[in-house]
Amino acid sequence: MSPNDLHGRRIAVLATDGFEHSELTEPKRLLEAAGARVDVVAPDGSKQIRGWTGGDWAGSVKVDMPLAKAHVGDFDALVLPGGVINPDQLRLREEAIAFIRDFGASGKPVAAICHGPWTLIDAGLVMGRKVTSWPSLRNDLENAGAQWRDKAVVADGTLITSRKPDDIPAFTEALIERLAA
Repeated sequence: MSPNDLHGRRIAVLATDGFEHSELTEPKRLLEAAGARVDVVAPDGSKQIRGWTGGDWAGSVKVDMPLAKAHVGDFDALVLPGGVINPDQLRLREEAIAFIRDFGASGKPVAAICHGPWTLIDAGLVMGRKVTSWPSLRNDLENAGAQWRDKAVVADGTLITSRKPDDIPAFTEALIERLAA
């Protein structure tokens, strides 16, 4: 058994249409390669959600579970991919924000990349925390009380954040290390 073996671990990826395609599919692939079960959770009962890349719609991803049936106790971690559309839509869904807030209160890892940290603001999880994000979110995060850093990955306790698709390997590795610890 390797030190980063995630067999027996279950991870929720919360997303909706407009997620940055690589920020969902690549962490999902890497986490599954480490042995984790990864469930895509979406708020509206869709069978699939559509990704976004390079200013246009990208491939779809199968939804494993509607948000209404997802329970924090069933998962070991939460991943929040970015894309501008996805987190902006999730911020308007109280059930999505409640799920994120409950994860934060559980002490389980919450990992958000690119624009994904927008949802952390609404969930009340950034006050006094060190975070990173896509640069355009810096003021939003700082105004919410976060300490923003321009680094590939920032881990502050159970909160893991990254800036952009180029940071996916470091982002995913930080989550794998946290879950394997």
